[in-house]
Amino acid sequence: MSDYCTLALHHPVHHRYHAHEYGYPQEDDTVLFERLCLEIMQAGLSWELVLKRRAGMNKAFANFNPRRVAKFDDQKIAALLDDERIIRNRLKILSIIHNAQVVVGLGREGGLSGWLKQQHPQTKPEWVKAMRQTFRFMGPEIVGEFLMSVGYLPGSHHEKCPVFRHIQRLHPPWLLAEKSGFRYATKRVKLKARSP
Repeated sequence: MSDYCTLALHHPVHHRYHAHEYGYPQEDDTVLFERLCLEIMQAGLSWELVLKRRAGMNKAFANFNPRRVAKFDDQKIAALLDDERIIRNRLKILSIIHNAQVVVGLGREGGLSGWLKQQHPQTKPEWVKAMRQTFRFMGPEIVGEFLMSVGYLPGSHHEKCPVFRHIQRLHPPWLLAEKSGFRYATKRVKLKARSP
């Protein structure tokens, strides 16, 4: 199994996310936006830290409701920078607010969920390019983990992980694309699942 699948199996922090969220297909814009924001917050830090602060970040960021976050002003930004429940990085906070405004603007395209469906399927480099053109703070690791976490790229779980078999039954977008003949790489590569 991947290191993450092995680590998370009985881990007090990682288990629930690994077993019930990571790699599961998602269509709800609030869930998608939260996951995108958590990946931004994780950059340069551990995923365990993000999971430990997740509840606090949900409270601080209006449960990651894109319409509410899009309206955050300078006063709210200052409050966030003083909020010990979250990861206090100004660039990340500003990127999240900007991305919320983008998500709200995607309303006519079916929101973030509709936008992802329009882009799919793509290889990871193509996804990185598309997301960098649309959102802020979109490095390859952030894009890759976000898309694996919501079912648009393969690699969230090792094939021997019991969660992998459950996710297969949910027909995530990456699996449907593979079944229709789409190749995520010119040769089969082992995708690295998330590190703790």
